[in-house]
Amino acid sequence: MKIEHKIILSNVFNVALIVLIGLFAFQNLNLMLTKLRFVEIADDLNASFLEMRLSEKNFFLYKDEAALFDIREKIDKTVESIGLVKNDVVRAVGEKNFELLNLHLKSYSDVVEEMRKSANRNLQMEAKLRTEGKKLKEFSENITHLERTGVNDIISNSKRILFYSFWAIFLSAIVVSHFISQKILRSLREIENLAMSISEGNFRKIEGIILNDELGAVIKAINFMSEELRNREEQIIQSKKLASLGVLTAGVAHELTNPLNNISMIAQTYTELYDKLNREERIEFMNKVEGETERIKEIVRNLLDFSKPKEANLKKTNINEIISKTLNLVQNMIDISNIETRLNLKDGLPPLFIDEHQIQQVLVNLITNAVQAMSGGGVLFISSRDGSSSGFVEVTVMDTGKGIPPEFLPHIFDPFFSTKGVGGTGLGLSVSYGIIKKHKGDIRVESKVGVGTTFTIELPVYKEEK
Repeated sequence: MKIEHKIILSNVFNVALIVLIGLFAFQNLNLMLTKLRFVEIADDLNASFLEMRLSEKNFFLYKDEAALFDIREKIDKTVESIGLVKNDVVRAVGEKNFELLNLHLKSYSDVVEEMRKSANRNLQMEAKLRTEGKKLKEFSENITHLERTGVNDIISNSKRILFYSFWAIFLSAIVVSHFISQKILRSLREIENLAMSISEGNFRKIEGIILNDELGAVIKAINFMSEELRNREEQIIQSKKLASLGVLTAGVAHELTNPLNNISMIAQTYTELYDKLNREERIEFMNKVEGETERIKEIVRNLLDFSKPKEANLKKTNINEIISKTLNLVQNMIDISNIETRLNLKDGLPPLFIDEHQIQQVLVNLITNAVQAMSGGGVLFISSRDGSSSGFVEVTVMDTGKGIPPEFLPHIFDPFFSTKGVGGTGLGLSVSYGIIKKHKGDIRVESKVGVGTTFTIELPVYKEEK
């Protein structure tokens, strides 16, 4: 059953319960009003009966014949009044009690009439008059008392039933609301966990019985989406593997073709000119072959570093010392290129847990790229400071060279991607990127054509407990 239908059903149940309680209360209220109306009538009857008994006493005490006429008149008025409110009296006390009331009135009326017409009155007749009057008065008082008690019982029962009904509706609403809300929240938590799992690349499904309601439909849709994303991810990974393989193959072929062609040309020329060459010229040819061979070895070495990076030899190190050592290695290249170096190394930086030689390799790559970008001279800025992210140290290498076009920036760390033409292998930044990531750090690049390029390295601070 759908959640919407469950909510509607629970609301219908509560409304039906409220309607039943309302009908019960309305019925009890009508009954109570009827009985109260009879109590008012009964009070009037009792007053009339009391007057009849007083007239009866006057007759016995003073032998006042007018008292019997007065009683007879009051009986007639009472019978007439009861006839006018018969329906109310019957609803209140029932048909049987109504008939008994009339019967007592008639008996009392008959005795009064007999006394009024009789010339020979005796004690037996007087006793009968007193008895019938007493019966009428007691019967009226009894049913009046019973009806007052009935009204009190109706009020008490109504209060009790309304009290229990209120709590029944209240608890029913709480139980139904809790059940539906827990069901919704449980499903929403499963959906939230699945969404978080999908965002982390874990394309699982929500298992178990999936109900045929709105949340069940959402769960089925998300399960389907997760399955599709898994399939798409596999397709994307496969396509990326193929693309990387194509790039790798093309890059290796391109990089190896040039030195191999040069070796081939040198060998052909050497063979043709062998008899005409002297010893120094032959040595020069072999030196060229050796140079091209070294170039091939360098390409293969970089390729191996890229594909199978060496295990890092991590140790507690000061980054400023590594920067200084790296500058000493490349200082001659910087001086020859007419480049000014400006250092801004912050004192008191926390130590890092890194491989000194691998980080030196990264810095050498970045500085070499910066020098090559400033072929006409420029300024090289190198700085170190506490990173904006807690627990990291930042190293910045910035040049004032020609910059990198915006369309090249997304591919700057791709293997075999180079902006130097035949002058570069396109593996330096890729290897550097892999080294930094292996150190649990990050490397970013910002560049503007004609202004320069800035590389920022983030490396985690050494923590004793880790």
